[in-house]
Amino acid sequence: MSEKRVLIASISGIRGIFGAGLGPKELVRYAAAFGAWLRQQTETQHPRVVVGRDGRVTGPVCARIVTATLQSVGCEVIDAGMATTPTVEVAVQVAAADGGIVLSASHNPAEWNALKLLNRQGEFLTPDEARQVLMLAEAETLPLVTWERLGSYAVRDFLDDHIQRILALDFIDPERIRRRQFRVVVDGINSVGAVALPVLLRRLGVAEVMLINGEPNGRFAHPPEPLPEHLQEPMQAVVDTDADLGLVVDPDADRLALIADGGAYVSEELTQVIAADFLWRFREGPFVTNLSSSRAIDEVAAHYGMPVYRAAVGEINVVQKMKEVDAILGGEGNGGVILPDVHYGRDALVGAAMVLQHLANLEQSLSELVATLPRYAMVKHKLPLDRLDADQVLQRLAERYAHARITTIDGLKIDLEEGWVHLRKSNTEPILRIYAEARTPDEAAALVQRFVEELQTIQ
Repeated sequence: MSEKRVLIASISGIRGIFGAGLGPKELVRYAAAFGAWLRQQTETQHPRVVVGRDGRVTGPVCARIVTATLQSVGCEVIDAGMATTPTVEVAVQVAAADGGIVLSASHNPAEWNALKLLNRQGEFLTPDEARQVLMLAEAETLPLVTWERLGSYAVRDFLDDHIQRILALDFIDPERIRRRQFRVVVDGINSVGAVALPVLLRRLGVAEVMLINGEPNGRFAHPPEPLPEHLQEPMQAVVDTDADLGLVVDPDADRLALIADGGAYVSEELTQVIAADFLWRFREGPFVTNLSSSRAIDEVAAHYGMPVYRAAVGEINVVQKMKEVDAILGGEGNGGVILPDVHYGRDALVGAAMVLQHLANLEQSLSELVATLPRYAMVKHKLPLDRLDADQVLQRLAERYAHARITTIDGLKIDLEEGWVHLRKSNTEPILRIYAEARTPDEAAALVQRFVEELQTIQ
């Protein structure tokens, strides 16, 4: 794979395979462009930028290049070191910074890294803002400053600030959690979640934290996307230790997957559903999720008489819709929970706190709680983009299904009586994603196969 050069510069950030598409030249170009954009936005010569990274092997090298580059274009740099993506988002607010950079390729394999760009609210750049940075990156010369105007450099850890915000929530009660004497397995996927999540759990009152894959060396013990086929080790660990539940994060800890007592994988689609079921018992208000998320959230919302709104896939799209409808909670079906009371970003630490508090309040096990929730089956499939012209085939497919209930704000989603299918180009990989949901795994798989075959007939 190292022979293939991969660099994806999009509104979702800049990511690629280190040494084969992403290297010092690219890091300098995009970090300098971001610094120049911040200078334009703030009309100051020394915008403040927080930089954090996940546990990847290339993280320290990338961080040194990026922080030095930001200084060279006049930015005041606060190096948050190894920090979760949500921690960096909180840090931008805490430090009153003008922006932030997270060095993490999220769920991508270990050879990948990325620059994820944040605005002064600690939120991902809007598509328009991201396009402005990408345009600046095309400039022939770097916007360097002279020696006497170089930016400063400081180091600060923000994990405690992040945890304090969670503990300050009026519906989080560590004493009640403590009384449950939870025993929790944490799979830290050899990245920053192995550092951050155990600290939070102990502050919440969890009796015993059993950490696996806990050395944050970036050598992931299994494929980093928290899918059931990758999680046999933590599932077995929950069984072997008779734990109450397992918590699994991705490398930058913005996604949370759950393992129930007894070792059964809980669909990551249900993380946001459980969080909503918890919060609606305290507050009324809308929920926002993306087009690829399960219908389960709609059923739970109907129980509470609350509205659900759908946005295009991508955290910033969900966040913008949340602000538009004044949502009390949002998320994505990939295990992301967005709680505005802490910050507008997916946050595995927030999700973990809400799940534990829900179980403590209900005095139920996770398996008992899951049994009360709607159950759907989802199948996720990928097609390499080099096999097809995605835009063209999706347009033709939309014409074919014009009689059905379709949505085209993000690729093509087709709602059918037996389920739905969502086809869209990925923002982070050179692939076409095909997600389908139905009542059973076989029905969902049949939907995927049906539309894969239809795509082939259209080409």
